[in-house]
Amino acid sequence: MNLHEYQGKELLKSFGVRIQEGIVAETPDEAVEAAKKLQEQTGTGWWVVKAQIHAGGRGKGGGVKLAKSLDEVKELAGKIIGMQLVTHQTGPEGKKVRKVLIAQDVYYPGESEPDEFYMSVLLNRATGRNTIMYSTEGGMDIETVAEKTPHLIYKEEIDPKTGLLPFQARKIAFNLGLEGNAFKEMTKFVTSLYKAYEASDASLFEINPVLKTSDNKILAVDSKVNLDDNALFRHKDLAAMRDLTEEDPAEVEAGKYNLNFIKLDGNVGCMVNGAGLAMATMDIIKMSGGSPANFLDVGGTANAETVEAGFRIILKDENVKAILLNIFGGIVRCDRVAQGVVDAYKSIGNINIPVIVRLQGTNAEEGKELIDSSGLKVHSAITLREAADLVKQLV
Repeated sequence: MNLHEYQGKELLKSFGVRIQEGIVAETPDEAVEAAKKLQEQTGTGWWVVKAQIHAGGRGKGGGVKLAKSLDEVKELAGKIIGMQLVTHQTGPEGKKVRKVLIAQDVYYPGESEPDEFYMSVLLNRATGRNTIMYSTEGGMDIETVAEKTPHLIYKEEIDPKTGLLPFQARKIAFNLGLEGNAFKEMTKFVTSLYKAYEASDASLFEINPVLKTSDNKILAVDSKVNLDDNALFRHKDLAAMRDLTEEDPAEVEAGKYNLNFIKLDGNVGCMVNGAGLAMATMDIIKMSGGSPANFLDVGGTANAETVEAGFRIILKDENVKAILLNIFGGIVRCDRVAQGVVDAYKSIGNINIPVIVRLQGTNAEEGKELIDSSGLKVHSAITLREAADLVKQLV
């Protein structure tokens, strides 16, 4: 689950990480009130108006602007709220901005170019250890830094038995070229950041940039936070931060039925039980000349209702030219899945694209009989090869 910048910053602040203070607003008038309140709290005379969407590159897309007066705050908030913001992470369709963060200006007027760093905490799956990745090249895309100056990217792996040790935090501050009070501030920053990452069961904390001010304060100017969905049952307060408007509507609907769904850009919809079988099915579709339009795992508890819901979700994609239903009846019963196919046809009405059904395992014969006797125009397959040939023939 992704968090907005303002949500990530509040989470960081609760663990003692110094942040660029800000207040979220959903209208231009709220933005002005936020700016006034922020001026009272921090003394800032300029404000940064930042679009809140789940994507990076907002500044390059026109979603981050500096306002030097309250009138400018209102004007810029009015332009940004409601805009379709396109960045390198949103795709050409962009994302609609529904709220902005009014943040204090932390770049002091007249100050020479401040020091900006990159820092993230994530899991290194190759070693099974959390890793702090950091660089002196803050404010840039880390992919660009890795490509052009890989020697400027440092990594510090954390032993899960001991956690982050003091000498590691000091090592990070040293590699970033800090000294004096800034050195001490950075060690505190790194320690608090790692605590926030572990305590929230996150999969990623990315701060770009981490800023060193002219008076040697270290603070997070931005934040990108991904939380592990599987751990949200332990964090009801964090689960409540979920913004469904930022997620794909089809994936949100699938979640209501406990379906594991990921939308892709192909032309063959697929519904399968089990992630491994789903991957094999997608490979078969590709090898047959088609392209998978989605990953949809109905799981081992599939029934007529979930199968019908799966059909409805797949059919919302206008690019889908055929549907391949590939079920192995281990835990799930094939006749229940077949009944779901029949119910979906009757409930949805006229389905104008071919449906290929392969049922194997528990009650597979009963399932095939249900479909054959329904009078529906469904293509049956016994083996994966037959299913593949049907995909090639029909798509």
